Amino acid sequence: MFILGLNAYHGDSAACLVIDGQLVAAAEEERFRRIKHWAGFPSESIKYCLDAGGITIDQVDHIAINRNPSANLMKKALFAFSKRPSLKAITDRLANASKVQDIKTVLSEALGVRGEVVKAKIHNIEHHKAHLASSFFVSQFDDAALVSVDGFGDFVSTMWGTGKNNHIEVKDQVNFPHSLGLFYLAITQYLGFMNYGDEYKVMGLAPYGKPSEMEKMRSIVKLKPKGLFELDLDCFLHHSEGVNMVWENGSPTMGKVYSDKLIELFGPVRGKDEELSQHHMDIAASMQEMYEEAFFHLLDHVYEQTQNPNLCLAGGCAMNSVANGKVFQKSKFKELYVQAAAGDGGGAIGAAYYVWNQEMGKPRTFVMDHAFLGPEFSDEYIGDLLSVNRDQLEAENCTIEKIIDVDELCRRAAAVVSEGNVMGWFQGRMEWGPRALGNRSIICDPSRADMKDILNSKIKRRESFRPFAPAIIREEVANWFETDYDVPFMLQVYQIREEKRALVPAVTHVNGSGRLQTVTEAQNLRYYRLIKELGKKTGVPMILNTSFNENEPVVCTPEEAMACFLRTKMDVLVLGDYFVQRGA
Repeated sequence: MFILGLNAYHGDSAACLVIDGQLVAAAEEERFRRIKHWAGFPSESIKYCLDAGGITIDQVDHIAINRNPSANLMKKALFAFSKRPSLKAITDRLANASKVQDIKTVLSEALGVRGEVVKAKIHNIEHHKAHLASSFFVSQFDDAALVSVDGFGDFVSTMWGTGKNNHIEVKDQVNFPHSLGLFYLAITQYLGFMNYGDEYKVMGLAPYGKPSEMEKMRSIVKLKPKGLFELDLDCFLHHSEGVNMVWENGSPTMGKVYSDKLIELFGPVRGKDEELSQHHMDIAASMQEMYEEAFFHLLDHVYEQTQNPNLCLAGGCAMNSVANGKVFQKSKFKELYVQAAAGDGGGAIGAAYYVWNQEMGKPRTFVMDHAFLGPEFSDEYIGDLLSVNRDQLEAENCTIEKIIDVDELCRRAAAVVSEGNVMGWFQGRMEWGPRALGNRSIICDPSRADMKDILNSKIKRRESFRPFAPAIIREEVANWFETDYDVPFMLQVYQIREEKRALVPAVTHVNGSGRLQTVTEAQNLRYYRLIKELGKKTGVPMILNTSFNENEPVVCTPEEAMACFLRTKMDVLVLGDYFVQRGA
């Protein structure tokens, strides 16, 4: 049985392929198009998934999409009748929804086949049900409480329920126009971060401020009984004027969502290039604090309702790794699973597994314990690429070696990193989700106090307040972090032990935290051994890991990795078994 899962006509468009219950391939469209958060129809991701599965589109039995334009129709009608949003807002939403209903035509055109070749049954899965499924059906839990929080999807911003074996039951939801994701977006825009997906930057800014604006924040987000919340809609535009959104064939954009009342509360809007003041940092801190108040208000209710110690999180807000890292501290949940692509891209997996497990009643047989589901390239392919580009590499004073022995390769790589060099590390299958997790990573020594500045000056050139992440071998977590837990997808932030912080200054945030990734030998043998070898040299069993890119999507191909290496001041590039090093 072949099921193609899609997130289409939305930011982070993506596709996956499930064969007889096993997830064999998954990728976001941005990696192929080279445009961040690419929105539209994920044709290149689909082509990759079909190729990885060794099948053609006529063999696909089911196509599952994480959108259902028919969901919540009565609620939509009542809202339109009571609020009378602008005609433009209504027509924009209808136009976007109509695209989802013509998938077969678009798919056949994208693949260059006749329409009748696409024989699959189409399933439109409600957005937040797909989110819930994307976490629970690939988790290690037989049963769990399920929570999805994001901006909006199918007229819903938040949904929760329970999962048991191969069935999900929805308990309750929060409908449009009230949304924690929209609240976070509004403050993010107010602070001058207007690009789609910039919320994570403001999360990184928050520790530099104090939550001194909580009275105002609580007037914007009002907590209600039974885990619910409401927005002061006078501070927003999305419910009345609508929001200008571009979701087709390019970088997604969203117009301003906050109103003048927000400016009256907090003062003038920060310009894009305006220096960040303490006032801005305090607003960021207050926003994060308000989000956490509402989030844990919801989780408290969900726990009381379900009495289940296991929690699966999904939705764009499940990318808030700071809040995720406080689940054990601020709620009664004892176990946690957050899927690697918790946001809308992950809805492709959720839609596919909702069809397989929920609608078809098939037993669960797959657990996502790693995210290496994207394209891979042979050493022969890499060797040919290096041969073709040998003159350019030699012009950069580069040496090229092939080191077949894995232990020797990791020792050599660890040695150059321990000397303060910046290394591009390209191995195996590309990661699924927004995080580089050891196969498309830039690697540095976290024990060097100057490493963050070196990395920003040589490659990343990003805001100085944004932290870099530590990746640590699993058995050492308890020795270095205050919380000892599996974090394979870098989606939880935990406090680094106070006595250890001075030993890893490059990955310790201003508040003593780190957005860690735990690594086991079974998950990623080379990455694990690299970290272990660096630990032998520095006494620190972790590395600084950041995504292999320079103001672009994470690299997908060896060509993109080499291009990034050549146009930056990166010192070393490891492509599979090949070790490329710049000379002095």
